[in-house]
Amino acid sequence: MYAVFKTGGKQYRAAKGDKLKIEKLDAAEGDSVEFSDVLLVGEGDGVKVGTPLVSGSKVEARVLVQAKDKKIDVIKFRRRQNYRRTYGHRQEFSLVEITGITGGAAKKKAAAKKTATKADKAEQEADKE
Repeated sequence: MYAVFKTGGKQYRAAKGDKLKIEKLDAAEGDSVEFSDVLLVGEGDGVKVGTPLVSGSKVEARVLVQAKDKKIDVIKFRRRQNYRRTYGHRQEFSLVEITGITGGAAKKKAAAKKTATKADKAEQEADKE
């Protein structure tokens, strides 16, 4: 079973046991969190798509690490003016492990029965003769 959920302005595809690096959450390391903004739930061939959310479903996770990402350098300058500025930025993130996906289980659709049309019946009768 897998799900697509939304947090921090981004969408993530997750299955049980996956580890995801997401935008920083207000939770301590080791805490359990729930994501209720589930957009899609799938299992096997069946998929249930929300409009916009799948009602009654949620993704449960455990926060493993709260940390900062690698530093990126931001440089701005004006040509021919001897003007240069360098800044650094480290984005905070949370590493979470998906512990469960509940609700909204998708069911496979049964194959539709083929109904005979008038043209099909006429062909069958012609074949018999």
